[in-house]
Formats: sequence, C-alpha cells, structure tokens
Amino acid sequence: MSQNERSTMGTMWRNAPTTGVEVDGTRFVYRQLGPDTGVPVIFLNHLAAELDRWDPRVVDGIAARRRVIVFDNRGIGASEGSTPSSVDAMARDAVAFIKALGAGQVDLLGFSLGGFISQVIAQEAPELVRKIILAGTGPAGGTGIDKVTSLTLRDMAKGALTLRHPEHYLFFTKTRTGRHAARAFLARLKERTDNRDTPVSIAAFVAQLRAIHAWGRQRPADLSRIRHPVLVANGDHDKMVPSSNSVDLARRLPNSELVLYEDAGHGGIFQYHEAFVKRALEFLEA
Repeated sequence: MSQNERSTMGTMWRNAPTTGVEVDGTRFVYRQLGPDTGVPVIFLNHLAAELDRWDPRVVDGIAARRRVIVFDNRGIGASEGSTPSSVDAMARDAVAFIKALGAGQVDLLGFSLGGFISQVIAQEAPELVRKIILAGTGPAGGTGIDKVTSLTLRDMAKGALTLRHPEHYLFFTKTRTGRHAARAFLARLKERTDNRDTPVSIAAFVAQLRAIHAWGRQRPADLSRIRHPVLVANGDHDKMVPSSNSVDLARRLPNSELVLYEDAGHGGIFQYHEAFVKRALEFLEA
C-alpha cells in the first residue's frame, strides 16, 4: 500500500490511534500503522521523547510498506510505571512489551537512547530480532556519550532564552541548511493536533539522563556477538552522540553498513528523511 493510498484512507501518523497493552500488570501505550502482515518494525525513541517526538515523515514513510509499532517505554509519556535508570532495565522492559504484543520476531529502529536499548536487546534476546537500524547512537563507553547531560542542559537553557525548542540546537548543525532543517522538523512535529501523548515527566527525564551517563562510562561490549544485519545511520556532525561513534559501531558490528548524511547533526535521519526512508526500506526488504 502506498503512502498516498494510506493518506486517502486516513491512516497516517497524525491520526493513528493510541492504544495500550498490559505488560506484567503495567500498561504500555503504543501506536501501530502500516500493513497488518510481515515482521513489524519497533521504533525505540530518544531522550525526553514520547510518541509525538517522532518525525511523521519517517514513521509514515516506513509504514507505507512495513508494519510500524511505536511505543512509550515504562514511565514514558502515557505508559505507566517508573522509568528505570539503566539501559539494561529499559531493554528488558522493551522485550517484555514486544512479547506482550505476541510478536515472534521484530525489526528494531533505535534512535539515540533507543539505539543503546536496541544493542542490549540484540545481545540479550537475539532470537527476537531479525534486523536492526541504529540511528544517531553509539556503543557503550562511546566517545562523548557521558557528556550528554551537560550538553542537553546547556542547550535547554539556550532554547529557553531564544524561545526555541532545544532540539533546534541539539539535533541540527548551525549552518543555514541545518537551521532550515530544524525549523521544518519542529513544524512537522506539530502536525498531529488531537490526542497527543503526555510529555515526559521530570523524574523520567532525570532517570534517562542517569542511564545515558552510565552507558557512556560503561565498559565497551563485544559487539561481534551481534550477528544480525545492521544499518548504522547518522549525520556527519552529531554533537550529542559524536558521529565517530557511528563509524565505530559499523566497524565493530560484523554484518553492518554505514550511512552518514552531509552537514547534518544528531537528527540526520529527520533532516534527510526521504533518503533515510528509502535506504531503510531497502535494507529491511533486502
């Protein structure tokens, strides 16, 4: 089914229904769209992000040909429970959610923090995973990851002073191209006007920062254990999770391919959403 056909039917990210599933007595919320058959693609989100922080062009683009499931992990958005302060615990919750849906096998699209979680899932529950896309992310102990807290808080303050969303600074370069991409991305995030998700709480945000800091200080893992096909994607000027980490991931993963987008930052897959969706679909369908 094409994106235009789905648009005609009214099934797009801007109006996809939000539903929930019980995971060991805790309700996790999610949205699903795209074809009802095939291996689903599970989207795992970034720091301080709930359902409505995903770029509609990326979700709709991949859902044009693949079943997409986007969820709030424990304590995030409208999902119940308390957000854990370790990536390993977040990965266990994600696995429990996937199993609660009854999915035998899934593909993972992990962005930033979601990419950390995806790596742990692939190592701890390899039989559950078919293919993985790691975007704007890095390995445990990766360069500069332990600096995410100070960088984020600084750009949050800058955003407050300039009346701009922090992602304007965190996700995009300072060039003319980067500034234009930031404005376009943030405008797209407002396209859904009804039944929006609950913003991430301060407690959940702090727990995520602790998990990211610990991941950055963690001993590097043996990524050669991840035998799945992996697509690694990022901008070539990511300052949140420095782009060198993407190169390192691709080097250390035995079955990987790498794409770096020119004059793009942490949100490279959103800035180059058309090229990314095309590459992601080719990878998932190969």
